[in-house]
Amino acid sequence: MSLIRHHVAGAEAGAGERTGQVWNPATGEVVGEVAYASATETEGAIAAAKAALPGWRATGLVRRADVFFRLRHLLVERQDELAAIITREHGKVLSDAKGEISRGIENVEFAAGLVHHLKGEHSEQVARGVDVHSTKQPVGVVGCITPFNFPVMVPLWMAASAIACGNTVVLKPSEKDPSASLFLASLFEEAGLPAGVLNVVHGDKVAVDTILDSPDVRAVSFVGSTPVARAIYERGTANGKRVQALGGAKNHMIVMPDADLDAAADAAVSAAYGSAGERCMAISVLVPVGEETADALVAKVAERMATLTIGDGTDPASEMGPLITREHRDRVASYVTGAEAEGATVVVDGTTQEFEGDGFFVGTSLVDHVKPGMKVYEDEIFGPVLSVVRASSYDDAVALVNANAFANGTAIFTRDGGTARAFEMDIEVGMVGVNVPLPVPIGAYSFGGWKSSLFGDSHIYGPESIHFYTRSKVVTTRWPDASESQIDLGFPSNH
Repeated sequence: MSLIRHHVAGAEAGAGERTGQVWNPATGEVVGEVAYASATETEGAIAAAKAALPGWRATGLVRRADVFFRLRHLLVERQDELAAIITREHGKVLSDAKGEISRGIENVEFAAGLVHHLKGEHSEQVARGVDVHSTKQPVGVVGCITPFNFPVMVPLWMAASAIACGNTVVLKPSEKDPSASLFLASLFEEAGLPAGVLNVVHGDKVAVDTILDSPDVRAVSFVGSTPVARAIYERGTANGKRVQALGGAKNHMIVMPDADLDAAADAAVSAAYGSAGERCMAISVLVPVGEETADALVAKVAERMATLTIGDGTDPASEMGPLITREHRDRVASYVTGAEAEGATVVVDGTTQEFEGDGFFVGTSLVDHVKPGMKVYEDEIFGPVLSVVRASSYDDAVALVNANAFANGTAIFTRDGGTARAFEMDIEVGMVGVNVPLPVPIGAYSFGGWKSSLFGDSHIYGPESIHFYTRSKVVTTRWPDASESQIDLGFPSNH
């Protein structure tokens, strides 16, 4: 069985003294072992990134941009290989894997514009003979800790921006599907990135804690669950690091009585069950306004669920694959089996669906008459379970969303422009869709939620990533005539 090792300073590394199993979720078979980095091995990757920093920072911006133009070409050219790696270790269907790669490429394209993004400002003659200019300089070594659900997209969201800004990176991907990160590292270096600029270490809390505690790591980006995001943020900032930690979500989709219910039902099914619900932007709560709207919408959603094909992600007929692990599948199922005891109505019970083989499959579930306080509502399930919370009015629906601890994404379906505009103003959520169920911003904007969905001040990728991965420096210059020099103990004045 192959050992998936680390990638440090352009070469394989790691003794593999501690390892974990990597599974194919569609078959339930072990497809490899991944080395878990020790503290010493992680420190070695950090040292490699630190050693590569001066040379990469000194590399001209146009030459840096060339790396990203070539990387984009390689990602497009070899997307089939990369998608196959994602599907084998994560389980998502190939079309979904290619969609993930496409969204990652968006940030590569954004990063290729680094000559523009890293421009400073200049003001001349702010006082007699005095000019002021600002620059954006890299923060240094950056730690990127990424989740299992997007093993290509999220690393590209982080590493592309960090590297474009002149930083070097230690990437710690999920140990559940680690191979895609190594493929990315090889493509970066094939595109011309010097060895040591992007290093990959696999593992668990040992590697993460080493990154968080190292004085040589100046900034940390993280995507994962809210409890871990909070812990990452607290430990990283306590060690003086700049930290952005994106946490969990409970995304609501409000459907007004005037909405196109067929379009809304299509959107709800797509957004709830795509990628088996294992995405932080999945719609997990459907909020129809009015009983008539609710009854009709629940019926339409259930009707569409019956047509979904669940199976191995390599099968072109499959629309949804398995969950990432057997334990996670059982956890997701427990929310459905326990919902009726809490007073909800299970309209479609996906836990009873049977599948051939030993893969980590579960069917799609629809739970109606859910209320705040129920576990199926309060917890981030991260699986193919859609809850329906009925609202009596627009105001009640908005109040429901705003009272939730999570504030990652939300959507409203309506034909009324005034309602849509009011929703944009009223809702306290970081990403908002109007007749768009998954409002993931394009690469020219930034991604991130509010409240317990984000710890830190900067969202991920796009313009805010440039701010996060750089430090501003302001330089004031004066070239006075020597005859004008004099002692002045007063506070400097520009007048």
